[in-house]
Amino acid sequence: MPVEQHYYRIGRAKVTRIEELMLSNFTPAALFPDWNPLFLAAIPDLSRSGTMDESEEHVLLSVHSWLIEEPGRTILIDTGVGNGKHRPYAPFFDQLNNPFIERLEAAGFAPADINYVLLTHLHVDHVGWNTHLEGDRWVPTFPNARYIFSRVEHAYFTDPQNHTERNRTSFQVQKDSVDPIIEAGLADLIEIDGSEAIEGFAFYPTPGHSVGHASIGFRSGNELAFFAGDVLHWPVEVYQPEWNTVFDAFPEEARKSRAWALNFAASNQATVFTSHFPASSAGDIFREGSGFGWRFR
Repeated sequence: MPVEQHYYRIGRAKVTRIEELMLSNFTPAALFPDWNPLFLAAIPDLSRSGTMDESEEHVLLSVHSWLIEEPGRTILIDTGVGNGKHRPYAPFFDQLNNPFIERLEAAGFAPADINYVLLTHLHVDHVGWNTHLEGDRWVPTFPNARYIFSRVEHAYFTDPQNHTERNRTSFQVQKDSVDPIIEAGLADLIEIDGSEAIEGFAFYPTPGHSVGHASIGFRSGNELAFFAGDVLHWPVEVYQPEWNTVFDAFPEEARKSRAWALNFAASNQATVFTSHFPASSAGDIFREGSGFGWRFR
C-alpha cells in the first residue's frame, strides 16, 4: 500500500520522512501512567488531527526515519525496526516484513547512497535497519555510511549488569543491529555533549528515555531542524511535559530533558521532526501561556 511522503526544506536541505509502520496498540492511559481523560476535552483538536485511531480510543504512533539530502551528502536519522528480526519480548516488532527499503528508493536513494546514519539512541525501533540478513549473517544495510551513535549507550546495553527484564530486547538489538556495524568498521562512537558530530549536526544530551539518548540539531543557512528522538512520543507531552511514557527508563531525567527540548525548540524557532508523532510527524513547538503548544506542518 503506498504511503504518503512528507518532505520539508531546511535551508539548502530537503528532509523526507521514510515511513516503516504505524502502531495503534496503546490507549492513552496505557502509554502515560499519569493520563487524565479530561485532558482531551481541554484540547479537542489533538484527537482530531490524526493522532488517534477512528475509535478515538487508541493513540497512533509512527515508526519512521528522516532522510536529509544536501549537496554532496545524504544522511539518515534513525533506522526503524528492520525486517526479520527476532523480538520475542517486543511482539509489535517481531519478524516484520515491511517495504522500508522500497520507500527509501521511491524517495530517490538506494542504501549504498547513504553517507551517514545518525542514531538518537539504540532502542529496537531506532536501529533495526542498520543491518539486514545476508545468508545467516546480519550485515550493514548502508555499506558506504558512517554510523554515529552514543558510546555511553552502547556500553550500557552491552554490560551484563544492566541485562534486566526491561533491557532484554535492547541487549538483543545490540547483537544483530549494532555490533555488526562496529565489527564492519563503520561505527563512530561519540560522547553526547552538544558538539557537532559532522558538519551542521549537533548531538544534544537528552537522557532519560534511555541512558545516552540524544536529540539532534541540524542547521542549514539560517534555519534549524530539531530531531527530537524519543524525548517526545506523542503531542500530549508538549502540553504536559511532566507526563512520561511507560518507555522512559529514567523518569526524572526524562522530564528534565523534555523541558529542555521544548524550550530549545521554541526559543530557536526550530522545525521539529519527531520520531513517533503520527500525521506529518513534523511541526512547531511554540510558547502558550506558561507552557507550550504544538502545531503540525
